[in-house]
Amino acid sequence: MLAVGDKIPVDIPVLDAYGDPTSLAAFAGQKLILYFYPKDNTPGCTTEAINFESVRKDLTELGWKVIGISADSCKSHEGFKIKYNLGFTLLSDPDNTLSAAFGAYGEKKNYGKTYMGIIRSTFLADASGTIVKVYPQVKADGHGEAVLNWIRENLGAAL
Repeated sequence: MLAVGDKIPVDIPVLDAYGDPTSLAAFAGQKLILYFYPKDNTPGCTTEAINFESVRKDLTELGWKVIGISADSCKSHEGFKIKYNLGFTLLSDPDNTLSAAFGAYGEKKNYGKTYMGIIRSTFLADASGTIVKVYPQVKADGHGEAVLNWIRENLGAAL
């Protein structure tokens, strides 16, 4: 998993919620909250998305951009954004290439079964693309507030 001080991979192609090709290079010079989540419209992922949306205005005022990333299709992302009135960017990583580059894709265990999937994790990157904070295993409920509070307490307007 990428760690504090690492540079984010900016050249891996993904799609936005509307099917347009992009990469993290499109967000160069911006402070990013990159949160990886398993699947649109599931209880934990919906909770996490709604939570980020509830603090998005505060994060934006502090200069941070929220980006959610999963392997879901663009159509799924578009519906998810509309259904929950999400005002932040969702990226589709159908081959899990970007997720794997961050270390947010790997072996998971659930109900005694082992499988490969996206590991719910979040990375904060400053405007130079350097990771300043990693949340390696996220609990969905309250995560947006936790990120906002960490930024306020540790960074303020410093970056």
